[in-house]
Amino acid sequence: MSFSQDVKNEICRIDDKERSSKIAELSALIKTSGIISINSKFNVSFRVSTENPAIARRIFLLLKNSFDIQPEILVKKNRQLKKNNIYIIVVSANMGATEILKECGILNFHKDTKINYGLDWDIVDATSTKRAYIRGAFLGGGSITNPEKTYHLEFVTHTEKHAEDLSELINTFGLNSKVIMRKNRYVVYLKEGENIVDLLNIIGAHSSLLNLENVRIYKEMRNNVNRLVNCETANLSKTVNASVRQVECIKLIRDTIGLKKLPPNLRQVAEVRLNNPDASLKELGEMLDPPIGKSGVNHRLRRIEEFADELRGR
Repeated sequence: MSFSQDVKNEICRIDDKERSSKIAELSALIKTSGIISINSKFNVSFRVSTENPAIARRIFLLLKNSFDIQPEILVKKNRQLKKNNIYIIVVSANMGATEILKECGILNFHKDTKINYGLDWDIVDATSTKRAYIRGAFLGGGSITNPEKTYHLEFVTHTEKHAEDLSELINTFGLNSKVIMRKNRYVVYLKEGENIVDLLNIIGAHSSLLNLENVRIYKEMRNNVNRLVNCETANLSKTVNASVRQVECIKLIRDTIGLKKLPPNLRQVAEVRLNNPDASLKELGEMLDPPIGKSGVNHRLRRIEEFADELRGR
């Protein structure tokens, strides 16, 4: 089972007592995964489709508990690529589809019947209803990438207006969602790990949130270890390369004019380096008599390299 399925199954178990929150969640579900039909006699009906049986059961209960109806449930076999069944919840005109869509802020009746393609802000006038709406939008058109691979959460919706309103609603919680168009659909998405954690908290997916946080902590620790290893490797390579260069310069001086031509302080460092090519600057300094610090050893070795460069230039 995917991480998205885990999140959806978890939030399907939330028992929201407030009718206003149920209406908000149902509105988002219809907006993201529903189809409205109007026949020649202007009778209105709608249906909501999903491949997840837990979501189908939740839509059925939202309609039953909020409007005291028994919507029809159809099950179709999805023959394409042997996918799961498709569950279709149908609400006919006789069941009061018009009034349901009106209360959900989807149909307007000011002068004539119009579909509200955006978000009816009157049904999300409280924090609880905002959370419920976002939860419904995720159940109807949301998905989240496995956090072990990357951080990405998105909502797919049908109209630009609804995408913009949904993004605005999400951002009222201090998040940074954005809207893009993909294959004639509009996508509201979040990419930052912290934003995704916050959104999971908003919709009530607390177990999934903890799982994601565990993955984030593991990835951060792994990245920190990799950075430390890379830094240590880089420093070791730098040290080894410097040591090889210094030994080559000392051998050049030894084989041309002899180390005795060097001043005593430089000759002492040169001999110690030749005998200890793998030692660090600190260790070389401790071997000298009297001992000196890293900067003193480094200074003397640079002077030896300059002396060798002069010999090469002859």
